[in-house]
Amino acid sequence: MSENFVIVLDHPLAQAILTTLRDKNTDQITFRKGLVKLGRIMGIEITKYMDKEKIYVETPLGVKAEGIKIVDMDNVVIVTILRAAMPFVEGLIKIFPMARQGVVSARRVEEIGMQKDYVFPIDIFYVKLPKIKQNDTVIIADPMIATGSTMINVIRNISLETILPKRIFIAGVISTNIAINRIKAELAAKGLLSRSKLFTVSIDPEINDKGYIVPGLGDAGDRAFGHE
Repeated sequence: MSENFVIVLDHPLAQAILTTLRDKNTDQITFRKGLVKLGRIMGIEITKYMDKEKIYVETPLGVKAEGIKIVDMDNVVIVTILRAAMPFVEGLIKIFPMARQGVVSARRVEEIGMQKDYVFPIDIFYVKLPKIKQNDTVIIADPMIATGSTMINVIRNISLETILPKRIFIAGVISTNIAINRIKAELAAKGLLSRSKLFTVSIDPEINDKGYIVPGLGDAGDRAFGHE
């Protein structure tokens, strides 16, 4: 699965919603709803990379029809990185309603600032996860994957190497190549890369000296929750 590690959602609807999120004039409610919509679209995209099997059903006309079952749908764990991922995960849950959920409360230590090689110190305040099983698809959600520091620390804190899940999917709205390369290296070092993919709606070209993605969309958490 390590081939094509990054999946960019180039669907016109996803790109149109992202354009609205980037707009500084977009209000809080519209911004939150946009994250929910992108979570739903991303959930649909993720199902393409799950195992399926052929099944037959009987229609009301008494005729058998061939179809498929997505066998992994009931074995999903969604890990929400608080707080910005909350509306994004709301959309994912609409696609995976049976998902078991975990949360990780993490923040970049802005007062220390970004260190060399785009590394941020990360404070992890709280980790609460369901039991992860070998047949699970684990989806770790964070809208902004800028330097990769938060995601790498979350991967380390949820101890995926203890029980290897079937798949590890990282879901974001905007990413950078810096973050992608760092996350990829971390997964490879843990022997997890072969079962991992990263989904994003855009790969933006820059990170500024404060660690923000450029052009980006600002602070997703502040904009979603109405904080100045």
